[in-house]
Amino acid sequence: MSSTSYTYEVSFTTTHATYLGAKVATDLKRIQRFYGSPSDLQIERYEQEIIKLLKAGYLDTVTYGYKRNDKWITPTLCYTAKELANSSGVDDDPGKVYPGADIRDASFYSFLSYNAKWNRLSTNEREEFEITLPFRRGYSSQPGVEGYFSQDLIYSSGGRSLNRSTVKSW
Repeated sequence: MSSTSYTYEVSFTTTHATYLGAKVATDLKRIQRFYGSPSDLQIERYEQEIIKLLKAGYLDTVTYGYKRNDKWITPTLCYTAKELANSSGVDDDPGKVYPGADIRDASFYSFLSYNAKWNRLSTNEREEFEITLPFRRGYSSQPGVEGYFSQDLIYSSGGRSLNRSTVKSW
């Protein structure tokens, strides 16, 4: 009796990154519908940014939502980029954004952190990549959280995933 095994590698392509970016954009459109922000232009730019960062493999986390008193509040969504051990994974539908949260005195905000692959780049390599992005981010500290983040959805394609967490109140 003989056995044969096969292995194959999935190349993460721009198509995979675009697929994941579209899911994030759909979530942002839902936040816009319920709360008025971000604008269509901001959503387009956030989508372009996440596609480029995913394709290059530089994204650690990106958070979009509302903050008040320098703390994330509901509705806030945080996406963590992960490599999948195999080529498939859970791939949820976007959505499930909480409607009716109290956003008085809050403003829409986004915060991004890069991964170790980004940190290994030279300053020149970082600058060359950053000029390809649709906007330049400033430098700041990650806001705190009014409550806690709870993972609720996973988006996956091409051997990578974005694990989504939402802010929940205590």
